[in-house]
Amino acid sequence: MPALVTPRLRLVPMTLPAVEAVLRHDRQAAEHLVGARFPDAWPNDDLIARAFPYSLDAIRADPDKRLWGDSLIIPLADPPRIIGSVVFHGFPDDGIAEIGYGIEDGSRHLGYATEATRACVDWAFSHEAITAVQATTFPWHHDSLGVIRNLGMTHVATRQHDLLGDLLVFERKR
Repeated sequence: MPALVTPRLRLVPMTLPAVEAVLRHDRQAAEHLVGARFPDAWPNDDLIARAFPYSLDAIRADPDKRLWGDSLIIPLADPPRIIGSVVFHGFPDDGIAEIGYGIEDGSRHLGYATEATRACVDWAFSHEAITAVQATTFPWHHDSLGVIRNLGMTHVATRQHDLLGDLLVFERKR
């Protein structure tokens, strides 16, 4: 994925060396590799579990597929600092890309998640093989539902989460 630039953001692709640094909790190396400071609470085990659902061996075996479209969100204002990420769950075999996003607490409610995720969805649709992009969230996650609505996604299904109940599936087609 190339670096993407929106009116307020720069989206920097995640690389295998950066992922390796994050997974070994080497903050200094990760920040050097991406050219920006991480939030104080990052990287942590919870973030790593959510952002990298694949094992490091799986990522190393096929980084182009596993890290496809994954990017860090950096505001254009100085100094460069990471405020969130947008991730796909790997390049899809079925043409339906699943996207996730997150913003640090201090940068929420400013439209950054919508702006960054929209840029990544548009980028995904630049690939002929991608026919749809899906996002999942819980009915009680109002911030995430707001991003999904802003992206023009439609509710297409409901799945059951083992612990938290209904998981809503939204989709935007090409």
